[in-house]
Amino acid sequence: MRPASLALQNRLLPGVSRSFALTIPQLPTALRPAITNAYLLCRIADTVEDSTSMAPTDKDAHYQRLLAGLDDASAANEFSAALLGTGLVQDPLEQELVAETPGILRAFGELPGERQSALRDCITTMCTGMADFERLKNPHGLPDRSCLRDYCYVVAGCVGEMLTRLFADTHPDIYAQREKLQRLSTSFGQGLQMTNILKDVWDDRQRGICWLPRDVFEEHGVDLVQADDWQHHPGYQEGIRFLVAVAHHHLQCARDYTLLIPASEVGIRRFCSWSIGMALATLRNIIGKLDYTAGEQVKISRRRLRMIVATCNLSAGSNKLLRGAFKLGCHQLPDAQAHQIGPLLAARGYG
Repeated sequence: MRPASLALQNRLLPGVSRSFALTIPQLPTALRPAITNAYLLCRIADTVEDSTSMAPTDKDAHYQRLLAGLDDASAANEFSAALLGTGLVQDPLEQELVAETPGILRAFGELPGERQSALRDCITTMCTGMADFERLKNPHGLPDRSCLRDYCYVVAGCVGEMLTRLFADTHPDIYAQREKLQRLSTSFGQGLQMTNILKDVWDDRQRGICWLPRDVFEEHGVDLVQADDWQHHPGYQEGIRFLVAVAHHHLQCARDYTLLIPASEVGIRRFCSWSIGMALATLRNIIGKLDYTAGEQVKISRRRLRMIVATCNLSAGSNKLLRGAFKLGCHQLPDAQAHQIGPLLAARGYG
């Protein structure tokens, strides 16, 4: 990748994600340009999805322009002009990201062919999948567990698959384990995404969106369509507890994924373990306050974040220490067995 493209990516990344601006530099130097590019492209797609004032057909058109821009510079310019022209991108940092999309897509074209292929598959799955789910958005949740599983795949599981392809390209031992890692990667993504959904459920609801599966709560006597103050209903809290247990199950798969990475690849292990540690800590906060009504109430503190980073850094080079760190992170979280999880078991692909 050309120096100008690297400089652009490194300038934009901290503005759209402080956490990834910290974790990506932990990776081997050769991986950083592709993974930074992938993250920025995912955030650009998210900018389209996050708009609550745009019609589904308009969003689909923006997604198609973004995908066309992977191969066509004029389409990249059209994407930026069209999305900014809606006036719906209000955040200044997101406006800058959209304005710089042609440069990010040029940087994509400077990556080696195999890495372009991994990113292309991921972004295509994400954009087409998010366009499909746009028609299911409402403040009352998704119809069922299967829909939640599929949504987690299109926004996170496919990212895990892409990262695995990139990791396997850098180390022969990772390449040898690539099939097992690919199977675990979708669980990894689902665990992280379910944690985000649970943390942000009330903030999303204020925007007229809910990703909770209605069938889980119906089993506990709560109709998300009819009820208002969900947090006070014991059945709602039991539903949240169950979803925490499912997310915990997937994060245990993420632990297994991380332990399959050779101990010599400390940077990749740190990259993985930091996100797992933060997710587990968030789930513990949720279990400790099932009647929460805002993401801020269950968000991990900066002090806790520093402790997670320090613990992961100290243990990343040792399987024994890393297992111990994960065990500590899982303390007091509820468990769910595979037969209880059912359709919420991770799957590759959707539909």
